[in-house]
Amino acid sequence: MTRPVPRLSAADEGATVPSPAAELTARFSADLDRLVPGGDRLALAVSGGPDSLALLLLAAAARPGLVEAATVDHGLRPESAGEAAMVADLCGRIGVPHAILPVTLAEGNLQAEARGARYAALAGWMEQRGLAALATAHHADDQAETLLMRLNRASGVAGLAGVRARGPVPGTRLPLVRPLLEWRRAELARTVAEAGLSAVDDPSNAADRFDRVRLRKALATADWIDVPALARSAAHIGDADLAIEWAARREWQEAVTRAPMGLTYRPQAPRAIALRVMTRIITELDGPEPPRGSAVGRVFDALVAGQAASIGNLVVRAGRDGWTFMKAPKRRA
Repeated sequence: MTRPVPRLSAADEGATVPSPAAELTARFSADLDRLVPGGDRLALAVSGGPDSLALLLLAAAARPGLVEAATVDHGLRPESAGEAAMVADLCGRIGVPHAILPVTLAEGNLQAEARGARYAALAGWMEQRGLAALATAHHADDQAETLLMRLNRASGVAGLAGVRARGPVPGTRLPLVRPLLEWRRAELARTVAEAGLSAVDDPSNAADRFDRVRLRKALATADWIDVPALARSAAHIGDADLAIEWAARREWQEAVTRAPMGLTYRPQAPRAIALRVMTRIITELDGPEPPRGSAVGRVFDALVAGQAASIGNLVVRAGRDGWTFMKAPKRRA
């Protein structure tokens, strides 16, 4: 059954959309200024949900004339085209240029394909429009939920690290900024409601088959959990992840050498850093996808015990000169 696309306003769709309160605009402006210089033109990813609509309203008020928005239509739901048109209409009412970017998804992991196609479309649009950075609406609740989900899956430091306030658009060197990481989901929804707008309601956001949805509902009843504190912890783990990655690059330079049939690693660093180096070795020799962290950990433990090991199409041996990684010999027919 096709759901009706929500109207933009509780009253007349042609009515003026009020700007967010001055204190909210000033707060957002300060958050954004730390990430993107004031004169730069900003790209916004706006799906029509409450978080991205709040981002649109706040950015338009904080940097009038310097923002453009785009909505990626994955074509996964019958309502998506109408929702994109709704965002386009809102952008026209508040004076923000808008583009609808339709994408076609390849077969495979649907979420991964959608994410890759979305960022590729946004990057192409940014380059065409000459926009300096892309802003998305990730917020403190997103950070907290991701941290708890991954703790529940025994993730390592890289998995537990929260998203950064500034980084690259995946697959590009274009800047990606997240100015709402210190904002709560509820206050973003309130910003949209106070503007008289009705946001897109994606039914997947209430589907209990998704881990994130079940966790979100559990958090809503656990008033003793400090969500902003969890979000800050995710950011601290992100700092630790960057430190480990920095150390792993140095370890690679100092302890990895070319061998006749592969690469030799003479480990000097603690386990967390050595695992990063081993992951890079295995990916270089047997890519393109990096191996699972648990598999790399088992190889590490075997090598420390002086045992040979295998992973993917590689064999690894421990010797006096270090750990040698090489392609496994092909079996004769």
